[in-house]
Amino acid sequence: MSNSPFLNNIRREIRLRGYSLRTEKTYIQWIKRYIYCHRLSHPEEMGTNEVRQFLSWLANEQSFAVNTQKTALNALTFLYHKVLKVELGDLGIHHAKQY
Repeated sequence: MSNSPFLNNIRREIRLRGYSLRTEKTYIQWIKRYIYCHRLSHPEEMGTNEVRQFLSWLANEQSFAVNTQKTALNALTFLYHKVLKVELGDLGIHHAKQY
């Protein structure tokens, strides 16, 4: 486990729900990327706008594949809904097109 109580709490929530170890690692990776993308802001201080910006950045500037974007979205949805108990509402996300 990491030294971060916040990330350890996320890990506990993932394990309580019986998610696979691979899902746990993937979700933690995407949550860390999200936090770093927003200059180490705590997710409690962010919300719908920051999630939208992050996902848009993945699609438009990083050119991640659609399924990768969906995985990032699932990780952030888990973070906000299950861990922080915050509704994100409609993100209005348009995924990159598959070729």
